[in-house]
Amino acid sequence: MKSIRTKLVAASLSATAIGLSPMLYLTPLSLGVKILCVLGALGLCAIVVYKATESMSQNIQALEVGLLNFKDGEYAATLACSTTDEFAHLCALYNASAQSLRKEKQWLHQRELMLDKVLQSSPDVLLLVNDKNDVVFSNHQARDFFAVNQRLEGLSLPRLLSKQPSALVEVMLDSREGLFTLPQDEKGVETWHLAQGTFLLNNQQHTLYILKQMTRELNRQEVSVWKKVIRVISHELNNSLGPISSLLHSGKIVANQNQDPRLERVFLTIEERIAHLNQFVQGYGKFAKLPTPVFAPIEWTSVIAQLKQQYEFTLDMPTPVNLHADAVQIEQLLINLLKNAHEAGGSPRDIHLVIKQQNSHVVLEVLDAGKGMSEQVMTNALVPFYSTKANGSGLGLALCREICDAHGGHLVIQNRQQKGLCVRVIFEGDAGR
Repeated sequence: MKSIRTKLVAASLSATAIGLSPMLYLTPLSLGVKILCVLGALGLCAIVVYKATESMSQNIQALEVGLLNFKDGEYAATLACSTTDEFAHLCALYNASAQSLRKEKQWLHQRELMLDKVLQSSPDVLLLVNDKNDVVFSNHQARDFFAVNQRLEGLSLPRLLSKQPSALVEVMLDSREGLFTLPQDEKGVETWHLAQGTFLLNNQQHTLYILKQMTRELNRQEVSVWKKVIRVISHELNNSLGPISSLLHSGKIVANQNQDPRLERVFLTIEERIAHLNQFVQGYGKFAKLPTPVFAPIEWTSVIAQLKQQYEFTLDMPTPVNLHADAVQIEQLLINLLKNAHEAGGSPRDIHLVIKQQNSHVVLEVLDAGKGMSEQVMTNALVPFYSTKANGSGLGLALCREICDAHGGHLVIQNRQQKGLCVRVIFEGDAGR
């Protein structure tokens, strides 16, 4: 490809040759002299034009280098132009464009850093795959979720899912959105929600998978509904018990005056049922209005001493455990679990309270050697009002779960391999700190 400079020299030589032709034709000189004159004139013209266009050639080369920098995404270089012709205006436009693009690049870089920070700190699992099912982006939660220590970028999705539960493989490979459950070892069963979307990125089809942990949210909504129901029931019962208690008092006075033993028995029965209903309302009111936990370091010695006064059990606490929580609520939680363990049908000597530190988790376990739970009972065990006991209120385990949720923990119920039940409470990290 010929440069502009070469074309200008060629054009000048052509114009010079054409201009000399009439003069040489009319001049009475020998052929050799004419040839020398033509060659001299053309050489002089070429030198003059070449020198005259040297600055223009340098400016064009500078613009070419600058535009190549633009192509490579480099906007730091600017052009210096000492002329006052059109190239000076072009250099000014180039420098202004470079400054504008440099600011745009810095702004985009800051946005990318902010977006990456948001995505990496998101509690949701984010996974972006291309049209070949290769992972091109993942956040820290995704690596924890798939239990992979290295970066996920570059791995194929089928390979990543090869060691995962079948429920997860089905929903992701079949592109099904919605809720699904996963077994989580000590944490029992967790509920997750999968959402996905497809879009074009660099002219390639990409799919973004978003996995959100829904267990705690669903539990919170369920408990919220039960609390509303309980508040309505408690309100209606209190409104009825007040007038009944007043009429009962008046009736007992009349019965004493008439000395009718039948009326006395009737009123005594009514009084006992009112007392039972009052106890019922107070118990459910305690569940519906659990106070906000007051976090402080747990003094295990004091808590264990209080529990030992009420129930027989064997303590397994191999190492000191640091837990920031509400001591009153933790004690109430353990009382409920130990009470259930004693009512499970096994020997009190087989009841164990395990308190241990596992990495960043604090784990409390109450183990018994009773009959365990059937699958149906275990499914409804944490639901308020549900009880398999003749005189049970169905509040014990529901209150335990409420206390766990208030402390950011998990409550899991599992049958032991030999016999009996294991109720496990897991607090994430140093709860409350």
